[in-house]
Amino acid sequence: PYYKLSGRGDPDNHCAINIALNGPRGGCWAMTERPRKSVSRAADHFAVGPSSAHWDGTALVIDIAEISAPIPYRVKGRVRVIPELLGDTAFMLDPGGRHRWHPVAPRARVEVEMKHPGVSWSGPGYFDSNFGDEPLETGFTDWHWSRAHLKDRVAVMYEGTRRDGTPFDLALQMDRQGNWDDVCQPPGAPLPRSNWLVERRTRADKGHDPRVLKTWIDAPFYARTALATRLYCEDVRAVHESLSLARFRSP
Repeated sequence: PYYKLSGRGDPDNHCAINIALNGPRGGCWAMTERPRKSVSRAADHFAVGPSSAHWDGTALVIDIAEISAPIPYRVKGRVRVIPELLGDTAFMLDPGGRHRWHPVAPRARVEVEMKHPGVSWSGPGYFDSNFGDEPLETGFTDWHWSRAHLKDRVAVMYEGTRRDGTPFDLALQMDRQGNWDDVCQPPGAPLPRSNWLVERRTRADKGHDPRVLKTWIDAPFYARTALATRLYCEDVRAVHESLSLARFRSP
C-alpha cells in the first residue's frame, strides 16, 4: 500500500514478505514493507528484514519472523516447499505480453513448522509467480483463478476481464513429467459472493455445483477460498481466488 502511495518510483524501497496463516485455532496475517537497506538478494536467496527465502537445491526454504496485524504478535516458523517438478514455461495473460504467469512448482509437497503460533502440518502444495510491465489494475478489471490436484495431473484455470472489456480464459493440465496441455474449460458454475461482496466465479463439470468449504481470506478486493468441486470427472478440493481490480483502484 505504501508503494502505491509513493507513486511506485522505487520498488526496492517497498519490499515485504506477506504471511497469511489459517488454521482451526485461528489465523494471522503480516505484511511489513521495508526499505532497500533491509533487502538482500542473490540467485538462490531473497531476504527482507528478519524473514527470508532460499533454495537449498531440493526445496524452497522460507523462514518467517514477522509481527501480525492488526493485533501485533509474533509470527515465527519455517515453510519448506519441495517441488515434484519445476515448470519452465511462463504464460501471457494479455495479447501484448505485459502480464505473465509462471507456475514454478505446479505440484509440490509443503511442510509447515510454526513456533508462533504453535502449529504444523504437511501436504500437497503449489508455487507460482505473477510478473509484468505495468500494474495489475492497469491491465485487468477482475480475475478468477483455481488450482486442483487431480489423481495424476494438476489442473489450473484462469479467467477474467481485461480493462478494455475483453474476456480471457486459460485452462491447463500438467502431468507428472511436466508437460502442459491446453484443455477445455468446464462450464461456468456460480459461487456465493464473499462477505465483502466480492464476486466469485469458477468452473465445474456439468451438473455439479461447487461448494465453499472455507473462505481463508476475505478482503475488500480479494477472496481466497477452499472449494469442494468436481473437475474432469474427479471429485477434488480446489484452492480458488477472486480479485476485483476495479475495487483495488478505488480510493
